[in-house]
Amino acid sequence: YYFPCQRWLAVEEDDGQIVRELVPVDEAFVKKDSENDGQSLATLGLEQKAKSTTYTVRVKTGDKKNAGTDANVFITLYGSKDDTGIVSLKASKTNKNKFERGKVDEFTVESVDIGDLKKIKIGHDNKGNSTGWFLEWVEIDAPSLGQCLKFPCGRWLDKSEDDGAIERMIFPAELQTTEYIPFVPYEITVYTSDIFGAGTDADVFIVLYGSDGICTQQKSLCLNKREQRMYFERNSVNQFIVELEDVGDIIEKIRIGHKGGGLNSGWHLDRVAIRRLLPNGK
Repeated sequence: YYFPCQRWLAVEEDDGQIVRELVPVDEAFVKKDSENDGQSLATLGLEQKAKSTTYTVRVKTGDKKNAGTDANVFITLYGSKDDTGIVSLKASKTNKNKFERGKVDEFTVESVDIGDLKKIKIGHDNKGNSTGWFLEWVEIDAPSLGQCLKFPCGRWLDKSEDDGAIERMIFPAELQTTEYIPFVPYEITVYTSDIFGAGTDADVFIVLYGSDGICTQQKSLCLNKREQRMYFERNSVNQFIVELEDVGDIIEKIRIGHKGGGLNSGWHLDRVAIRRLLPNGK
């Protein structure tokens, strides 16, 4: 069995996860690519990402005295087919100091397909100075399912409060579930031109347009500033797997650009190739 990764396991890199689920790829695929260069190795990592589902997890700490926690918080998502295993919520996208009173922290959780989301388990390790935590709710947005689910809690996870539990199993509130058209993964390959000053460190975004006026949201291709510095160099080819709204079989046009700013924002774009990745691998 071959399990390529080609991604960071680091709080300050990529999506901030320090544990990854990997699925095997075909042996012939690995051997074919091992004869080529690093770009092909990166493609193996993208194959993994294409088989994964990305969840956006928002966690609301209650607005009560001493509601915040310094302990290490973890979560497990349970679906109809599988579960994610224990995922540490390390890198909040919204707050440097996470799980503070009255604040909402946002995390990215990536997993192989676990099916319809049924319940979650969330807790902490009770380590640190201020460990007790009042959890208001958890919201999980699952683009590949086309669902945003709310998991209300409104209880302490504290050895000296409530029932003394520091982890809880929580179920979604059906009336608070939002349904939308499921997202699909697109493989987006960006070719930067081979002319002087062609590269950019700016935040590059894309929008896809299908027929009948359907379009996706505007989506940044890089997850952080470090990736912006790494990608879109002169004469480079960069490939991304991005989950977006399904615009159908025909992409009529795209809108691609950047948000300016920084020292080297000007960009000379050669071309873009896009492939819609369907469940059967097409």
